[in-house]
Amino acid sequence: MTEFIRRTKIAASVAMSVALLATGALQAAEAAKPAATKAAKSDIAIPDIPYTKFVLKNGLTLLVHEDHKTPVVAVNTWYHVGSKNEKPGKTGFAHLFEHLMFSGSDNFNKTYINAMQQVGATDLNGTTNPDRTNYFENVPTSMLDYALFAESDRMGHLLGVLDKKKLDLQRGVVQNEKRQGENQPYGVTRQLLTENTWPAGHPYSWTTIGSMADLDAASMTDVQEWFKTNYGPNNVVLVLAGDITPEQAREKVEKYYGDIPAGPPLAKHREWIAKRSGTQRGTVEDRVPQGRIYRVWNVPGAHTATEPLLDLASHVLGGGKTSRFYKRLVYKDQLASSANAGNYSSEIAGQF
Repeated sequence: MTEFIRRTKIAASVAMSVALLATGALQAAEAAKPAATKAAKSDIAIPDIPYTKFVLKNGLTLLVHEDHKTPVVAVNTWYHVGSKNEKPGKTGFAHLFEHLMFSGSDNFNKTYINAMQQVGATDLNGTTNPDRTNYFENVPTSMLDYALFAESDRMGHLLGVLDKKKLDLQRGVVQNEKRQGENQPYGVTRQLLTENTWPAGHPYSWTTIGSMADLDAASMTDVQEWFKTNYGPNNVVLVLAGDITPEQAREKVEKYYGDIPAGPPLAKHREWIAKRSGTQRGTVEDRVPQGRIYRVWNVPGAHTATEPLLDLASHVLGGGKTSRFYKRLVYKDQLASSANAGNYSSEIAGQF
């Protein structure tokens, strides 16, 4: 467990209350195991979202959900690469490359967002986290071929028009995003917590946005290698959901993506929870109106037996104004103006 405190005189009182409340919540979660078994037999229905799965010869995985309520298809492309696939000294590449994917490709050399909006695309963007990078848009059914052509072209034919001018432009955009995040109240804690809660060399021990020095040092050779290594169709799940049949979807995806060669085989990271021993503390000062306490534990990640128990504990402790933290620390003791808890599960580990 690692703890960061921002200038506060009530740290000891709050920390004591947090520890007591957390112990109770975890005990409640453990006690809930038999109840959970009973609940599973209740009449609460788990939503069934049917889909059809196809795998192309080049390794691309296609998932299709058919829903003809409206003449719209959601296109969601997930690349199984994120900041955990970077290396020390070359951080921020996954997020930087997300930006570069919107700058045009060999046969679709346009500003991607503007071009897609002109044909009616909505909810159009991309995101990066430690485990994956995704790109998404909702398009009218009549414009699905246009969207698939654009998506497949930047997957298979990006590097021909990627030059230093585009790299420098997006490098500056990303660095400005980093400044904006760090200049927000309590913004510097993200990097401090990340670097001090994971051991050096752990794939989660640097922030997704990376360091300024590493972003400055990113070269054309670096980004080209990142693309060739990680952006092959065999590292992709493509989801089409909406006004389309599985048969139509497969035909279109084979047409636009089928000739893209597979990338190299990629090793997968193994679980690394990185349990801490003892208590580590740190403080940082900033121009903020109130002190803030962070208490962080490294815990098992997504799709583990522990994950739902920690999810339950986080809701009991800090899942709103009726949670234990809020009622005790804000309402009763009036030691804090807000209090919350969360369980953040990632692919090879999590944090609570």
